[in-house]
Amino acid sequence: MTSADPRARTLPDPSRRRYLGLAGSAVLVPLCHGLPSAWAAGGKPADTRQAPARESRPDLMSHFTRLGVDGTFALYDVGAHRLVLVDDKRADTRMVPASTYKIPNSLIALETGVVKDLEQVLPYGGGPARFKQWERDMAMPEAIRVSNVPIYQGIARRVGMARMQQWVDRLDYGNRRLGTQVDQFWLRGPLEISAVEQTRFLARLARGTLPASQRSQQWVREICRVETVGDRALYAKTGWAMDAGLNHGWWVGWVEGPGTLHTFALNMDLPREELAPHRFSIARAMLAEFGVLPSPDLRERGWGRGQ
Repeated sequence: MTSADPRARTLPDPSRRRYLGLAGSAVLVPLCHGLPSAWAAGGKPADTRQAPARESRPDLMSHFTRLGVDGTFALYDVGAHRLVLVDDKRADTRMVPASTYKIPNSLIALETGVVKDLEQVLPYGGGPARFKQWERDMAMPEAIRVSNVPIYQGIARRVGMARMQQWVDRLDYGNRRLGTQVDQFWLRGPLEISAVEQTRFLARLARGTLPASQRSQQWVREICRVETVGDRALYAKTGWAMDAGLNHGWWVGWVEGPGTLHTFALNMDLPREELAPHRFSIARAMLAEFGVLPSPDLRERGWGRGQ
């Protein structure tokens, strides 16, 4: 997992980071039975060859400023071909994707045959890992759920730099720069992507329009699935850039509803480890603000419970 805030750079205790970082992603359990794309069920997209219309919401920066950090949130209404941005400048600023790159990495692994299916058990490589829960072999659904860096680094090495570059170019992912280390470029750079670019990439994945097989795209959607809330399905992936002097976090994904599709990307500075869970609370508050997901108080009263 892998911009720093000079005001408060503290290095977290590894055991606490495990709780705040990975446990935050561990509660986002993908449901692997899948759901037919809501996009296929209804609605037509606007002409996405043109840049989407933009709306700026500087008033919502208070979600970040009250914590004393900088951040951005981008929401893309795919049907309306419209972006809503909190901090436009940062939303267009490319940053290291960290573990959000596990989404395209999974797709590339499936397309190249490095991973045959979602049941294939993948080796973590042996030896000590940053987190104890990474130190065992597991299939891709669990590996992405616990954000297992060693397993995905092994996948990248088996894909190889040449094929990885071909696929990153083909997917038009971020700045498409991989450098010379096939197992580090998404953790330390030079690969970078903006929040806006994340939403556009995820829209293509959610609609099944990436230049990859429908089977592979469907499998990646399945392993990214977090929960069903009423008539809406949430798909998401965490990221935390914590190497090479970096300290920013991501939560990116999409929400499918009846004939609707919204993709989103939150990016914020994480100068202190205790801020990590705010990736989820802020993003959910933003999604509720725009009516994409129910508000937290409705969820607490049982809205969508049991789904």
